[in-house]
Amino acid sequence: MVDIPRRAVLGALGGLIGAGCVSRALEFARPEHSVPNIILVLADDLGYADLSCYGQTRFATPNIDRLAAEGVRCTAHYAGSPVCAPSRCALLTGLHTGHAYIRANDELPERGDVWNDPALEGQRPLAAGMPTIATTLQDAGYHTALIGKWGLGGPGSEGEPGRHGFDYALGYLCQRQAHNHYPDHLWRNGRRVPLDNPVMPAHQRFPAGADPNDARAYDRYRGREYAFEVMLEDALSWIRAHRTRPFFLHFAPTIPHVALQVPEDSLRRFLGRYPEQPYLGDRGYLPHIAPRAAYAAMIARLDDGIGRLMQTLADTGLDRRTLVIFTSDNGATFTTGGYDAAFFASNAPWRGAKQDLYEGGIRVPFIARWPGRVPRGLVRAEPCAAWDLAATCAELAGAPLAEDRDGRSLRPLLEGATASAHPPLYWEYEGMQAVREGDWKAIRNARRDTFELYDLASDPGEQQDLAAANGPVVMRMRELMRDLRTESVLFPLLRGAPS
Repeated sequence: MVDIPRRAVLGALGGLIGAGCVSRALEFARPEHSVPNIILVLADDLGYADLSCYGQTRFATPNIDRLAAEGVRCTAHYAGSPVCAPSRCALLTGLHTGHAYIRANDELPERGDVWNDPALEGQRPLAAGMPTIATTLQDAGYHTALIGKWGLGGPGSEGEPGRHGFDYALGYLCQRQAHNHYPDHLWRNGRRVPLDNPVMPAHQRFPAGADPNDARAYDRYRGREYAFEVMLEDALSWIRAHRTRPFFLHFAPTIPHVALQVPEDSLRRFLGRYPEQPYLGDRGYLPHIAPRAAYAAMIARLDDGIGRLMQTLADTGLDRRTLVIFTSDNGATFTTGGYDAAFFASNAPWRGAKQDLYEGGIRVPFIARWPGRVPRGLVRAEPCAAWDLAATCAELAGAPLAEDRDGRSLRPLLEGATASAHPPLYWEYEGMQAVREGDWKAIRNARRDTFELYDLASDPGEQQDLAAANGPVVMRMRELMRDLRTESVLFPLLRGAPS
């Protein structure tokens, strides 16, 4: 694909950066600045109820709970997709999956056996020149960084972070590589960074003949450098180094996506707390002797990291200058890799899980904290979505946004003001479509030719299908499913369906 200059694309979509934006960004150095730093934290497969401030009772998340207590917590926020790559595409570009370039995970099978050849890295890349939050803020004078999981283009591709507005990038470019929390390398600005870990396939079974109750038998599934810690330390150093001008940090840790792997100091906090059965790798990913303790420990490790991030903001004097947003790329996974969905009820009270367009697959935590601008302890129940963040960041930075984006700014919602009704929310994924308008939620499975309708006000768990009794509503929802999408050559709605 031709690498179209980004500024040319921005001009075609909404005009180049206005002359006033850079000067406004420079006001950051003044005591009464109005342009915030923005830190956008995107957890990986973290369910709605995986935080104690959203109802988790098996473990606590005090640092993330503090974010909610000191800011706004949204109870009807939606991810861009029920899986990784399209969710991240929607968040960064401001386009829902009816218009987005990436609409499903795509492993580019024409490249070979991606699952068993560790040399093959990266999914279908985001098209060169496509505007993102980072390009908008970069043009407004922000330093920009992506630290963590990318999943929108492998090494050397047009989808690398540096070609989509990020001045600096460290982490996993490939989401398959991110299944292992002890990788033998990460990528920094297009260059491979070796880690002190062995090459470790992320999908293995416990060896036949070994004792599954022998903790030492699981040592082979750990390394010496935990990727989350490497990326967190890098993020904290980057914040300290860029504290004098406005910055945008997209911190995208791979926790708690399986495989279940966590350093021993975190695991010890939970060993013996829950009844356990060793997981032997029979449902994908890596074995673990105490899978429940490992899952809780991984989220505790994430929570500790958020605490360290917030302390760094305080230590550098950036606390009141920084908007921190915390959310997840989709709901918690189904029962796979040793994760116990029934025990943790991570998606409660919603139906479904990752890969579903029911609420459990797409409704996720959303917390925002900006002292002095976002009221403390605010809870908002209005629907909003990941693709709103591009417009939100642009408005806060005083930057223009391409006119054809699907999202709208969440500034009124964050500041406690009355927000107008959100335009209909739309998703599509592998032959399924979903629309939410007001309290009505419709789900269509084009492969099975089924259509469901739910009233989320009276039935938030999506248990009672009302389609048969509400013909006019069904007609309206079908019209929205038609009108809110454009066909994609790469991701047709019925991609791969039998003829």
